[in-house]
Amino acid sequence: MSERMIDHISLNVADFGRMEAFYAGALAPLGITAMMKFGKEVTGGADVVGFGAEKPFFWLAGTERTRPGQHIAFRAESRAEVDAFHAAALAAGGTDNGGPGLRPHYHADYYGAFVIDPEGHNVEAVCHRPAGA
Repeated sequence: MSERMIDHISLNVADFGRMEAFYAGALAPLGITAMMKFGKEVTGGADVVGFGAEKPFFWLAGTERTRPGQHIAFRAESRAEVDAFHAAALAAGGTDNGGPGLRPHYHADYYGAFVIDPEGHNVEAVCHRPAGA
């Protein structure tokens, strides 16, 4: 049986430009970039940008409102990518919420890092592979 994945998710943000820049910097080490962008004239209400690798799956919508405290985790292919995500997210304006490391209470190989984005969302990168894999 194949693993089921979420096709895409959207996060409402208050400061669209700032959040677009944050996620562009934070997600680059994971190979995730801005792939599509549409203005209010196309969507009918909000500027939107879609980030992804093969297709956009993570969208920001500039609705001028946000609900801080949402959590999203991005899959990393290696522990080095988790480390690079954490450094890039901090450089892009995030706040540390748990540096790179094992979280064995989830499972033995759960290696993650957490940051709070500029609008208060908990953003994580996680690798589920054993060290050296």
